[in-house]
Amino acid sequence: MILYEYPFTERIRTLLRLEDLFDRLDFFLGREEPQCHHTALTTLFEVLDVAGRADLKSDLLQELERQRQTLTSFRNNPAVKEEALEKVVREIETATSSLANVTGKTGQHLRDHEWLTSIRSRSIIPGGTCEFDLPSYHAWLHRPAASRLRDLESWVGPLNPLRDCLRIVLNLLRQSGQETHIVAAQGSFQQMLGGKSYHMLRVVLDEDLGAIPEISANRYMIWVRFTTQDGGDLRPRPYDSDVPFDLVLCNL
Repeated sequence: MILYEYPFTERIRTLLRLEDLFDRLDFFLGREEPQCHHTALTTLFEVLDVAGRADLKSDLLQELERQRQTLTSFRNNPAVKEEALEKVVREIETATSSLANVTGKTGQHLRDHEWLTSIRSRSIIPGGTCEFDLPSYHAWLHRPAASRLRDLESWVGPLNPLRDCLRIVLNLLRQSGQETHIVAAQGSFQQMLGGKSYHMLRVVLDEDLGAIPEISANRYMIWVRFTTQDGGDLRPRPYDSDVPFDLVLCNL
């Protein structure tokens, strides 16, 4: 199965982008090759760009506090497992406390790092980090892998509270929806929402179908139109058969 997620709001769009970047960062941090650590560092710069929104930290803190209050209202509810509830509440409280204790703008420690700033400014230029442009960076890439990894982890570490908070928010969002099985007749599906607001739509389908969802949505309706890629040019073409898929509408 293959999963597609479509954010309805700019805030969720930002969180999904950060989640994708952190996943990529983890992958390349798990390797030892200099080229992988170079990609990890340039990915870190992308995280810095996306996380630079001034209101991201406050948005996350407000959302987690709202979720904490909602969850604590379920205490002593016989339909709710008390142990699981308390575990989630403690996780929220720990993550919130860690993020609240981070001073200054997100990633400020990276912006204040003169050497990293010089690399960041060159990395936006195609091929701009070659050894003749940045000999000190070339030397760093030739250090032992363990040494490079220690540096990278020290630069990533202050961003972990942000990562923990966005992970909790996205997990709560994903768990809020109920899966509905749909068949898109002739590769097209529309559904009216009646003005009810959602934060994210999820589409799950069999990847062997070769169907690719193109999603449009607003507060009134959603439209999923499936395409396929055949031929060497990989240009999307309409999928003209029925497409079975699972639809999940998520709302915090």
